[in-house]
Amino acid sequence: MLENITKRLDKLFKKIRGRGLLTEENIDETLREVRLALLESDVHFKVAKNFCEAVRKKAVGKAVLESLTPGQQVVKIVSEELTELMGGQSKGLALADLPPTVVMLVGLQGSGKTTTAGKLALFFKKKDKRVLLVAADLQRPAAVDQLQTLGKSIEVSVVSPDAETNPVAAAEKGIEYGRVHGFDVVILDTAGRIEVDEALMAELSDMKVAVKPDEILLVADAMTGQTAVNVAETFHQKLVLTGVVLTKTEGDARGGAILSIRAVTGAPVRFIGTGEKLDALELFHPDRMASRILGMGDVLSLVELAQEKTDLAEAALLEQKIRKDQFTLDDFSAQLNQMKKMGGAAKLMQMIPGMQRMKAIPDQAKIEREMKSVQAMISSMTRRERREPGIITGSRRKRISRGSGTSVQALNRLLKQFYQAKKMMKRMSSGKRMGMMPGL
Repeated sequence: MLENITKRLDKLFKKIRGRGLLTEENIDETLREVRLALLESDVHFKVAKNFCEAVRKKAVGKAVLESLTPGQQVVKIVSEELTELMGGQSKGLALADLPPTVVMLVGLQGSGKTTTAGKLALFFKKKDKRVLLVAADLQRPAAVDQLQTLGKSIEVSVVSPDAETNPVAAAEKGIEYGRVHGFDVVILDTAGRIEVDEALMAELSDMKVAVKPDEILLVADAMTGQTAVNVAETFHQKLVLTGVVLTKTEGDARGGAILSIRAVTGAPVRFIGTGEKLDALELFHPDRMASRILGMGDVLSLVELAQEKTDLAEAALLEQKIRKDQFTLDDFSAQLNQMKKMGGAAKLMQMIPGMQRMKAIPDQAKIEREMKSVQAMISSMTRRERREPGIITGSRRKRISRGSGTSVQALNRLLKQFYQAKKMMKRMSSGKRMGMMPGL
């Protein structure tokens, strides 16, 4: 996500960070490169122009040019302006004073509305809210069945329309059911089209008038770039959106939609979809995203993710094992599984400050292949070998490599990595409490 612009800006700001003196010409030259980087990342040209003008206005001031670290000051200004560009403060969904809170999802066909409905339902369920999904998409074949399947998988109730019911009546029926049965949140999955048309907008406008939703969220595919921005602008003009959910952001290397959508439409990005699984939905934090774009990581999101995915009792037990030098290959394998739960190594690397500056970061597919090989080798060991890897001699190594479909060389690398990790964690545990995820 946003890989292209991150690399461009990091390379650009590396030139000015260490300078003890900056001139207006230096700043203008830097901002020309910034503007080009934004345009190449599919950012709307007016947004790129206005952004650079706002940065220049602040950067050419006396406080920056005469600062002891003018380059750092410019980077700070860019970070602040990026945050403002994407919406400033994070805007989650506020629950209505009188339940249920009605969330109406709109968007084009194929943008991921139905899946996002399931993701949002799971998001609220984790916050101990009673959630109801309402199938109001009578246009796409199997849309109702898909929503029912999603609801069943996360144990959330789904209201389905009768065969003769129109979409507006289906939405009203679902909200009434939610009100009568004491649900906290009702999520409407509405119809889409291949492209925006009058019939779709008329249907959604009628539904808005009838059900008076608390939130109208556009679900848009981030990978379509400026098309997503244009779609958002059209929907906002007709319906007055309260926010946007951008899907498929994990594959959006350019990031134009994330950077443009709020500036063009006025509707903030509320959530981003970061994968196909139903728990791959994140609240959007403009300040944290700005930090990621500038290669400064996102430690707050990393901590929150670790707290959400880590069992504290297991973490405390593992910490004790490390302190007593009892860390085994079973524990090593468990830590790899923990990393997968948190979204994989590639996702975690985006959140760690400075990782983007590494010369060669392996891609997610390569990391996944290596992790599978590691776990295959560990699974091919006996229980004693996993507890006492020191007993793995030459004959045992041949047996393990054959059983796992790998090579003795790969097994040797694994054992070397295990001992290095064990040594590192032992050293870490000798200081302050390790906290969150001991093997991270």
